[in-house]
Amino acid sequence: MAKKFKKPVSSNLPMADEKTEKFINYIMKDGKKNTAKRIFHMTMAEIRANGHMNPKIVFDTAIENAQPNMMVKSQRVGGSVYQVPIEVKAGRKFYFACKWILDAARSKKGKSMYKKLAEEILAAYSGQGYAVKKREESHKMADANKAFAYMAKYVR
Repeated sequence: MAKKFKKPVSSNLPMADEKTEKFINYIMKDGKKNTAKRIFHMTMAEIRANGHMNPKIVFDTAIENAQPNMMVKSQRVGGSVYQVPIEVKAGRKFYFACKWILDAARSKKGKSMYKKLAEEILAAYSGQGYAVKKREESHKMADANKAFAYMAKYVR
């Protein structure tokens, strides 16, 4: 009989939890998890070097500040396409916040990834930066298309 697969023990980071592990997976490219862990660990060290004593709280607050509550989704009804505002579920909120923070960090040039990521996390922590701007943009679009909210029942 074959041995059962055992899930490997979580990261050796002192602040490892489900959110950080998920964020590390979002950082990861081409299956290089150790590189992604190193980038995350160095990012937390960079945040600590910038004067924040608990980088875990900074990270959690930055993610919280970048999470969208409402988004628009295209829905075709009778030959017309409407932008229907819908509420974003919890898992998708975290996904979009991480995606926007990482996109902003990856689009910058000239620095190491951990420094760019630390800058973007600190910007989101203070309520500025690309990720927070995308969130506000998303909320404005949803607010502008509030008239089509009744069509939300047709959205899959």
